[in-house]
Amino acid sequence: MKFVYLIVVLFFISLNLRPSITSIGPLLDLIQKDLNMNGVAVSMLTTLPVFCMGLFSVLAIRFNRRIGIEWSLLIAMLCILAATFMRIYVSEPILLLSTALFAGIGIGIAGPLVSGFIRKHFPQRPFMASVYSVSMVIGAAVASSLSVPLFHQLNDSWQKSLSFWSILALIAAVLLVPLVKSEKRGLPSGQPQKVSVRDRRVRVLMIFFGCMAAMFYSITAWLAPIVQTMGFPRSESGYILTLFTLIQIPVSFLIPFLAGKYQQKKLWLLICCASEFIGVSLLLAGASPVVATVFLGLGAGGLFPLALLLPIQESNNAEEATAWAAMTQFVGYLLGSFGPLLVGFTKDMFHSFTPALAGMLVVIALMTLTVLQISKNSATRIKQQADSSRSQ
Repeated sequence: MKFVYLIVVLFFISLNLRPSITSIGPLLDLIQKDLNMNGVAVSMLTTLPVFCMGLFSVLAIRFNRRIGIEWSLLIAMLCILAATFMRIYVSEPILLLSTALFAGIGIGIAGPLVSGFIRKHFPQRPFMASVYSVSMVIGAAVASSLSVPLFHQLNDSWQKSLSFWSILALIAAVLLVPLVKSEKRGLPSGQPQKVSVRDRRVRVLMIFFGCMAAMFYSITAWLAPIVQTMGFPRSESGYILTLFTLIQIPVSFLIPFLAGKYQQKKLWLLICCASEFIGVSLLLAGASPVVATVFLGLGAGGLFPLALLLPIQESNNAEEATAWAAMTQFVGYLLGSFGPLLVGFTKDMFHSFTPALAGMLVVIALMTLTVLQISKNSATRIKQQADSSRSQ
């Protein structure tokens, strides 16, 4: 029974890590007009949370060491709850940007802690990262698809539509309370192994996560406009973006499960990189955006959960898993937050998406090289562990 409860807790925590960001996109034009915001300010509603997700992820290490995983997750959920709920009172751009800031802080703290939560409560089931990733995709998809219907149902109020998603954080916080009460505050005895950016394995994971995040958020932000430049109307380009999200739901669950079951992490990482490369190449060639989106969805849907799984597999305990995840997400999300901005910058400079798409292919190539290095590092670590076991 406790196993099911822990899965439900994991599901609702993960469900909260995207709605405060993705719920804004479909209502962006209304928000911009109502608050008289310029393009740069509006873009900050997406860039700011992603930037904070990286910047504040290192706080997860300190929170974890002081009060433990469960208490830290509860604080993160309350932060997301407060930030999202306050959107009902927004009447000025600065307040809306403030809610984006604090939502990003909560998400940034929670993200690495979920890796530690999985390592602690599901030590023999690292593929539970699939639940983590698919829950985030579901949260992102539901929030983006229901924002407009909620807007109409709630008296044409985008403020009420955005604040509605605070309900998810409230549920997660309530579910965490019994777990928090049963856990001792702080860490168990013994000090976790320190994780340093000087560690070659950490640096490689940082670069991989940064490339993955830059691709994901660039595609999320600019896929619809790219499709529109290919001659498709706005309504159809919106469906393309929905297709990109929906494909990720089953893929986010299946690929980590298969990679964990058959111990073929390298193969699936390379397949996902190749899938994204094909998708971007098709867009660059002006081919069918539907086919291109299928490949992009397959790649993004597999790469993100595998990226979340890597710190769990590389670590020895829950505290170390949190530290690994925090360090990789710190740099990864900071790099990823600049992806959409660079795409927009090149579009304004060249009046075409072609240079941006070519740049994406370079990023994917770099990501593929990091995958090969990650596999090499993992093989070396396994060999060292085996040698150590034989010597004992």
